[in-house]
Amino acid sequence: MTENNNIKHECNRIIRAVHDAMDVIGGKWKISIVASLRFGKKRYSDILRDVDGISGKMLSRELKEMEADQLIKRTVLDTHPVTVVYELTDYGETLHQVIHHLADWGVAHRKRIIG
Repeated sequence: MTENNNIKHECNRIIRAVHDAMDVIGGKWKISIVASLRFGKKRYSDILRDVDGISGKMLSRELKEMEADQLIKRTVLDTHPVTVVYELTDYGETLHQVIHHLADWGVAHRKRIIG
């Protein structure tokens, strides 16, 4: 392969990988939900309170998708009334650095734009 072909191949590989990642964590709410759960197990109402602006219907949908993608674990506790808690799986924990870097970038961006 020529150098230009190598660069094009690497560019396509990176873009494909980013698309794969965004299929799992993309959208307006999933990163915020992961960030909330980085601080430990939480009940639905705790996550709803943490993630400002998300509706209950949207949170339910996002949690189901994230559970299907094996990012979070849903546990039903044998209490009365029933308590459901959510937590990151070991796989979901692998997003820690992504969240950390994204948050750092967000702080720097806010400073740059707002001053």
